Amino acid sequence: MSAFTLRGPRVLDEAGGFRGPLDIRVVNGRIDRLAADLPVDPEFPDQDYAGTYLLPGIFDVHVHAMTNSADAMELLRTPITYRVAETLAALKRTLLAGVTSIRDAGGLDAGIRDALARGLAEGPQAQVSVVALSQTGGHGDGFLAGPGWEMSNEYMTPDYPGRPAGVVDGVDEVRRAVRQNVRAGADWIKLLVTGGVMSAGDGQFDEQFSPEEIAVAVSEATRRAVPVMAHALGGPALRTAVEAGVRSIEHGLWLTEEDAALMAEKGTYLVPTLTIYRQLADAALLGALPGAVATRAKAAGDVLGEAVRIALAAGVPIALGSDFAHRNDHGHNLREIPLLHRAGLSPEQALLAATVNGARLCGVDGDVGRLVEGQRFDAVVLEQDPGDLSLFERPEGVSGVFQNGRAVKTRS
Repeated sequence: MSAFTLRGPRVLDEAGGFRGPLDIRVVNGRIDRLAADLPVDPEFPDQDYAGTYLLPGIFDVHVHAMTNSADAMELLRTPITYRVAETLAALKRTLLAGVTSIRDAGGLDAGIRDALARGLAEGPQAQVSVVALSQTGGHGDGFLAGPGWEMSNEYMTPDYPGRPAGVVDGVDEVRRAVRQNVRAGADWIKLLVTGGVMSAGDGQFDEQFSPEEIAVAVSEATRRAVPVMAHALGGPALRTAVEAGVRSIEHGLWLTEEDAALMAEKGTYLVPTLTIYRQLADAALLGALPGAVATRAKAAGDVLGEAVRIALAAGVPIALGSDFAHRNDHGHNLREIPLLHRAGLSPEQALLAATVNGARLCGVDGDVGRLVEGQRFDAVVLEQDPGDLSLFERPEGVSGVFQNGRAVKTRS
């Protein structure tokens, strides 16, 4: 039996504040008791955590762990075995940063998910969408016109035996692609229903996939008890996706009050991914992005945070997602927390967006996402009151991490 007692931390409660000091008894990876002044028992060795602050493990519900570069030529030249090895290193950094659970939004497959679950590698518990679905010429289509080669956008999702198709057209192809992804072990289906900042082609954030294609994707996934997430920056396609029954809208930069009211009515989550759009807008201002991409990045920067304020006012649930897809970003996922606060969430709401809201979106809040008796002990240790949340801008702000009751990062 694995058992211990943490003495004296202040513990995030279900309202997003901290209570305590409390003692936490952990037995076989789960919280057995949570109370003040638990009796000393040699069967549960004490660990002094007085003066610390304890959060549930962080959920990042929009990450691309399989991608470590935005340079398509680099990715094309990199063997898939090396990419897998670099992915595992990125996942470990992400875990040590305090992210104990992720939802991968395209690229990570069931093999890596299951390897993590079985302890063959260290990283967050993962849910995967395998391959994001795009229409021909859509956000996920990286077609190379010179040689006439089919390719995922920027080669974010590499080819490998058994990889489902990503670029599909028409109701029948969409239905088949959903089935292929489910067969490949997908926990989620991801639809790219609008363009994006990094889309290969010119133009703005146009509507992609027809209402019929979106409806059949959601219907087919629902029949297999697999939820759907939709990349949607705004416009008619966002509303169509919500009406069809997607579980979450990713990004939602141009969310309207009407859209938000519908999302609140249906319980659809918003995953704003603010950090990546801040980075892209900054890169555009520095002249580091080309043509149409720079134009789109600047437009995204101009409205950054507005969707959060609209969603919050309407009562839309919000969960943290970083959208990280680069080796320089993996492991810095908690930067999203203070940006959520600056966009309008209170510190308490931002911490809940990063913990229990992600667990609820992923359907596992009965097991993780809160620090209550019976939950799995995934936790983040802070040496100081997070206050204005600025400490999350630095990886060293997290001094300890527990996953399944095991200290994967130990306080120095």
